[in-house]
Amino acid sequence: MSQTPQEPSNPYGDRPAYEPPAYQQPDYSAPQQAITPAQERTLGAVAHGAPLVAMVLSAGLLGFVGSLVIYYMYRDRGPFVRQHAANSLNVQIITGIVLLVSFPLMLVLIGFVTYPLALVYAFVMHLLGAIKANNGEWWNPPLTPRFVR
Repeated sequence: MSQTPQEPSNPYGDRPAYEPPAYQQPDYSAPQQAITPAQERTLGAVAHGAPLVAMVLSAGLLGFVGSLVIYYMYRDRGPFVRQHAANSLNVQIITGIVLLVSFPLMLVLIGFVTYPLALVYAFVMHLLGAIKANNGEWWNPPLTPRFVR
């Protein structure tokens, strides 16, 4: 005797079985909402203050992290924040280049002069940048090439 396979009966009658809804990817490309001028001034000052603190705590080696984080988080929020964050990042890039060049120059003792000079330059530029940003002034640091715009 051969048995023919029977289709399982649907306990819900004529309705189809439950099908979960298709997964939809969240929309991360939504534009960021604009911020107020006061918030832009504060974030511009933070863009210079965060690397200043990080630079002091890490002997100049991790100052770029604060600049980079502020730049990527707030660059689309307003032109004032973008410019000050880019200026902060540019100061950190030129400081990093001088610090990297200072290491091999320490073999001929010149690096022991250039290393602290680079840190003092970055300290002064970030301090001036934070003051200018807090006052709402547009500012480009002197002696700093514009790698990031």
